Amino acid sequence: MNQKTTPSSGFSKRRFIKSVTPIIWLLPSLILITVIVIFPIYEMFVTSISEVSRSGIRKELNGLKNYINLLNSDTFLLVLKNTLIWTIAVVGISTILSLAIAVLLNQDFPGRKLVRAALIIPWAVSLIITAAIWKYMFDFNYGTLNLILSKLGIIKDNIYWLANASTSFPAMIGVGIFVTIPFTTFVMLSGLQSISNDLYEAASVDGAGTWRRFFSITLPLLKPSLMVSTVLNTIYVFNSFPIVWTITRGDPVNQTDLVVTYLYKLAFESKKMGEAAAISTISFCILLLFAIVYVSLLMRGEKSDA
Repeated sequence: MNQKTTPSSGFSKRRFIKSVTPIIWLLPSLILITVIVIFPIYEMFVTSISEVSRSGIRKELNGLKNYINLLNSDTFLLVLKNTLIWTIAVVGISTILSLAIAVLLNQDFPGRKLVRAALIIPWAVSLIITAAIWKYMFDFNYGTLNLILSKLGIIKDNIYWLANASTSFPAMIGVGIFVTIPFTTFVMLSGLQSISNDLYEAASVDGAGTWRRFFSITLPLLKPSLMVSTVLNTIYVFNSFPIVWTITRGDPVNQTDLVVTYLYKLAFESKKMGEAAAISTISFCILLLFAIVYVSLLMRGEKSDA
C-alpha cells in the first residue's frame, strides 16, 4: 500500500534543497581555497615545528626549536629590523606622495591623460626589469646617477652606491617608492573621483578654504581608498623580493636582506627548510596582526564619526 506524501514532508524537502543549493554552488570555490590557501598554510606551520633534512624530507616534530634558533640569531633580528624600516618607509612615503599626485591628477589641466598614462608605466613594467635598470643607474663607473650629480656639481667623486648598506639600503627604498607610487596613486585617484563636486562647492559657499576642504571633505571620504591601498601596499612591500634580490642580493653580509630574501637563502642555499618555514609563519602572523589592527582602528574611527 503506497503512502501519500504529506505537505509537511514536501515543505521540509524544499527547504532542505534551498539550504543546500548555496553550498553546492560555493563548493568549487571552497575546494580551491582549501587546496591553494589553507593547506599550504597548514603545511608551512607543521614544517616550522619539524626537523627537516637537507633534502627536504620532514622528520619528527621538534617543537619551537626552529623559532628559538631564529630569535637567537643576530642576523634574523637585523633582517627583521631592515624589513620593518623598509616597509614603513616605502609605504609611508609613497602614500604621502601618491596622495599629492592623485590630488594633482584629479584637476583639469592640458595633457592630463598623457600624464596618467605615463604614471602607470613603472607599475606595468616587470619589477625585475625596473630593478635591473636602477642597478645600472647606481653603477660606480657608468651609472647615470653619478653622472647627473657630477654635472649638477653636487658630488665631485663617484659614489659606490651599492658597496655598503648605508647607501644601498636607502637606494633600494627609493626604488621601492618609485615602483609603488603608481598603484597607490590610482587607488586614491579612484577615491577622489567618487567624491561629488557639490560638497566642495557647498564648502566654498560657506567660506571654507583649500586646506579646510581637504581635511574636512577629502581625507574623511578617502578613508576606504586609504585602507585598501595601505593594507595591500603593506603586504606587497613587506614581501618584496625582486627589488632587493636584483640590486644587492642582501649584500654586504645580509646588511640589506629583507625577511623574504633571507628566507630564500635559508631554504634554497643553506637548506634549512624548518627555519625558513618558521620565518614564513612569523611573517604571516605579523601581516595578519597588522591587517586586523588597522581595519579595527579604521572601523572604530568610522563608528565614532557616525
